[in-house]
Amino acid sequence: MIAAAEQGEEVIIARNGKPAVKLVRVSPTLRRSRTQMLGSGTGKLWMSSDAFSPETDLHLQAAFEADDPLLSPDNATGIGRKKKCA
Repeated sequence: MIAAAEQGEEVIIARNGKPAVKLVRVSPTLRRSRTQMLGSGTGKLWMSSDAFSPETDLHLQAAFEADDPLLSPDNATGIGRKKKCA
């Protein structure tokens, strides 16, 4: 039955004399090349004109780093600060 379906023939499997399943050949999906995929999102992304403004940076910093004691300027002990690698 599979060989017949692979040749393009429709194979109907019946149960109690009534059609239950139809076997058909599956065509392979076409794989898009990398060059076809580049630019596929063109026109689908919107970005605000002030996305990279200093005001936006300050707003995000306040939202995500406000309660972080390791980032506060009064952390004179240096605990939690990353050392620069030479």
